[in-house]
Amino acid sequence: MAESGIRMERDGAVVRLTLNRPETGNTLDLSLAQELAAAYRAISDDAAVLAVVLTGQGDFSVGEDPSLWSLEGDAEYRTLVRRWQADAVEGAAQLQVPVVAAIAGRCADMGLELALACDMRLAADTATFTMPQVGRGDLPHWGGTQRLPRLVGRGAALDLILLGETIDAHEAYRLGLVRSVVPAADLLRTAMDLARTIASKAPIATRHIREAVRSGMDYPLLDGLRLEADLYFLLQTTEDRAEGIRAFLERRPPHFQGR
Repeated sequence: MAESGIRMERDGAVVRLTLNRPETGNTLDLSLAQELAAAYRAISDDAAVLAVVLTGQGDFSVGEDPSLWSLEGDAEYRTLVRRWQADAVEGAAQLQVPVVAAIAGRCADMGLELALACDMRLAADTATFTMPQVGRGDLPHWGGTQRLPRLVGRGAALDLILLGETIDAHEAYRLGLVRSVVPAADLLRTAMDLARTIASKAPIATRHIREAVRSGMDYPLLDGLRLEADLYFLLQTTEDRAEGIRAFLERRPPHFQGR
C-alpha cells in the first residue's frame, strides 16, 4: 500500500499536517490535493482542534503539477485536478482555526500560494521562495496576485511576481512574508510552540479576530469598523468572555471552554 501523502498528527489542541511526498517536492497533484482537502474536513469536524501547523517533509511544496502546464491532454481530468487544488489552497484559508505554515526547503509556485493562505508563516534559514509562473507564460491563480500584495505591499509583490526571482528566507522576512527565520532544526518546535500559544487563547475570540481582520480588509473602513463592533457585541454573550473577566479579577489563568 502506498504511503499517505499527508501525515496528520495530534498534539493536544494542535494538529500538524505534513505534506509527505518529498520525492516530488510535495507537488500538489490530484492525490495530494485530495488528501489535503480531506484533512481540512477532518479538522473542521473536530471542535477540540484549536490550531494547525502545516509543513512539508523536505520541501514545503514546489507547487502545481507540471502535467497541467500543457494545453494538451484530458480537459476533464485537468478540471478535476484544478478543483481539488483550489480546495487544497482555499481550504487552509477557510478553516475556523488559525493555521501556521512552517516552511523549509523550496516554497514555490502554488506552494507559495498555499503558504499565503495560512495565517502565519515561519521559515527555516534554508527556505527559498519564488513565484515563477510568468516564466512559462502563466500567472499565479490560486490567490497569489491578491494575498501577496496584501501582505508585502504592491511594489514588492509585483517585483516577485513579474520577475519570478527566488528570494531567501531573510529577504522574505525583510519583506514581511514570514514572521521569523529560525534554524532548520528548530523550525517545527518553534511552529508547534507558536500554535500551542494560539490554542491557549479564547477560541471564540480568536475566531472573531480572524474574521474581523480577513473580512475587514475587503471592506471600506466604516464597514470594517461595524463588523468589528458586531463581533465584539457577540463576544460579550459568551461564557469564555465571562471567564476571562473572572480570571483577570481573580489573578489566575483563564480556563476557556469555547462557549
